[in-house]
Amino acid sequence: MDIKDLKTLIKMITETDITEFELETNGEKVRIQRGRPAEAVSYALPQPVAVAQPVALPVSAPAQEKPAATAVSAEAEKSQTITSPIVGTMYRAPAPDAPPFVEVGQTVEKGQILCIVEAMKLMNEIEAEYRCRIVRICKENAQPVEYGEALFLVEPL
Repeated sequence: MDIKDLKTLIKMITETDITEFELETNGEKVRIQRGRPAEAVSYALPQPVAVAQPVALPVSAPAQEKPAATAVSAEAEKSQTITSPIVGTMYRAPAPDAPPFVEVGQTVEKGQILCIVEAMKLMNEIEAEYRCRIVRICKENAQPVEYGEALFLVEPL
């Protein structure tokens, strides 16, 4: 088999979906294989981490409780978290010179835009899924966010 016949054979095979071809004539053997064989991929699973159990320490009489701490914990108990559905950059306003979509203490309606998360040059509007009051804004403007990271703490109404 000469080079011209081989080139013709290769061209014919590349124009089809054939990934492997073998031909044996007159004592000559030709084998053509396209692509690479599948590679085995292995992943290492995260190892469990030992967590130390809390130790009870003797407590002296409290000097004075801070009402702000109890207010924050009570606020956190009633609130729900709105998280980022994607990885990207959070923007609180539609444009740099525009006012923010929402502020702390503001009541928002279902479907109202809370912020924008930009991912790969696509602007994704994050909307309220229910009527609620903004308790806290967890991220600053133009700050990167990860999937599942808290954007807002809200109190359902």
